[in-house]
Amino acid sequence: MIPHILVLGAYCIGAIPFGLLIGKIAGIDVRRSGSGNIGATNVNRLLGKKMGLLTLIADMAKSYLPMLAAAMILEGSDTRDLVVMYCGAAAFVGHLFPVYLKFQGGKGVATALGVFLYLDPLAVLATLAIFIVVVAISGYVSLGSLTAAAVFPGLSWLFGSPGNHFVLACFVSVLIWVKHRDNIVRLLHNEEKSFRNKEKAA
Repeated sequence: MIPHILVLGAYCIGAIPFGLLIGKIAGIDVRRSGSGNIGATNVNRLLGKKMGLLTLIADMAKSYLPMLAAAMILEGSDTRDLVVMYCGAAAFVGHLFPVYLKFQGGKGVATALGVFLYLDPLAVLATLAIFIVVVAISGYVSLGSLTAAAVFPGLSWLFGSPGNHFVLACFVSVLIWVKHRDNIVRLLHNEEKSFRNKEKAA
């Protein structure tokens, strides 16, 4: 019974739209401005770096902390590691499909980062390096996110992560790409917003 409650609780926490709440406090509905996404990139675009960073940390924490809590509660249990992984997956799905917003959520990159920061930190560090390089060269955060999602399962496998971590990484990667379908279309048509354009405008 306890594992089921932990997984359900992880979903409910993951479904909390921190970007939307932070925007509301600042007087902006992030769903109606910028890209319309509730994630850190759009909050950063609309409200500045501090609010964007706060959203990023909150979206990471809402997957990482339920996993940490589950690990502590199930200390010594044979199913501990599996339930912790399920909690991470549930929090990620909660961010993408939040019950509070009629299942219309974010794109999941920051929440996935929290999941694998707990499960596979070395693979995450390697993936972050690739993300930074891609964004620095291209100017597109979305392209960096898509590239990171694409390479992470392979890096997870290379760093010797358990097979179920690899399966979860593939699941997360596919959903991130699905959620970025509009960005993919804009990238293909050279219509995607670049942070460099913002810098030039400033």
